[in-house]
Amino acid sequence: MQEIVLMSDPRISSIPVEERGEPLTDLRPVPDLLLDGRLADPDGAYAHLRQGHVERLLRAQKHLPDGLRLLIVEGYRPLALQEQYFRAYAGRLREANPDWSDEHLYVQASRSLSPPHIGPHVCGAAVDLTLCTRDGIELDMGTEVNASPEESDDACYTDAGNITPQARRNRAVLSEVLTGAGFVNYPTEWWHWSYGDRYWAWSTGAPAAVHGQVDLVPATRAGRPGA
Repeated sequence: MQEIVLMSDPRISSIPVEERGEPLTDLRPVPDLLLDGRLADPDGAYAHLRQGHVERLLRAQKHLPDGLRLLIVEGYRPLALQEQYFRAYAGRLREANPDWSDEHLYVQASRSLSPPHIGPHVCGAAVDLTLCTRDGIELDMGTEVNASPEESDDACYTDAGNITPQARRNRAVLSEVLTGAGFVNYPTEWWHWSYGDRYWAWSTGAPAAVHGQVDLVPATRAGRPGA
């Protein structure tokens, strides 16, 4: 397997941000995009993304095989919520692995959650999504969206070998259309795709990220997050 650069890598955090000021937009009024409500919050933060992402998602969806569509689970995530999730997940890892150093704990936590200060979701630049039928039935992708490495035996990794051939084909379909629309994947999470953030800049060789931290409305909600 090719080396995976994690969000905690200093090479990611050192990438500059040249903010374009592209606003967040609500995906719920977009009739051709299907949103799942499992992580819905009262303020609708989950349904927001940078404006240019709408066109990219629609373009990706047009290239799906007949009968399939994208199912969007979560977009924007307020910084306070990202911090809450990261602390909670790191705390669970600490309880299970009391001998880990603080540095190792930080790195291991970043396999499943971005350190808050560089999180693509807090920039409105990342979207967690999967594939479903026209009737909204989710396809077999090998794990649930937001499965952690611990609970999935690393099957959440995009190129994991311990999934069925059908799940592998479904991931390949998702990857092909999203990559074609300009998104990049975080390779520890098959469902996590972004554009314009620091990880995107690292993956594409861009000199700077174009989306930095952005505020919508602070929100607190329960649920198991991804990066």
